[in-house]
Amino acid sequence: MARITGSYPDDLDLLIEGAVEAGVFGGKSDALREFVREYFEDHENERIAAAVALYERERITLGDAARLADVDRWTMRDILREHSVELRLGLVDEDDAAYEVEAARELEFDDEDSDDEESPAK
Repeated sequence: MARITGSYPDDLDLLIEGAVEAGVFGGKSDALREFVREYFEDHENERIAAAVALYERERITLGDAARLADVDRWTMRDILREHSVELRLGLVDEDDAAYEVEAARELEFDDEDSDDEESPAK
């Protein structure tokens, strides 16, 4: 888990401390995690913008960008194209390969008609 250090107004610090003392949160870290999580849940465009920026700067993979943006990989590819971000193709690591294998297993093909069609004569 990453650590961050930052500054915020004294009044906000007091509210967080009060919420912790009232038992609303287990600690300041819990409160801040919850605030950030709720912010990105409520602000889809900002969540997507963050994922696009990280992918564009080669900090994350396409799969990571899709997960952060809360969309599937195909939608993330479209989003990246809409933002004129060049796609990096190819597998990055074993986790990326495993994700691709699982995604391929979940694909459905309509092969009902294939039994009805005759094979072309040779």
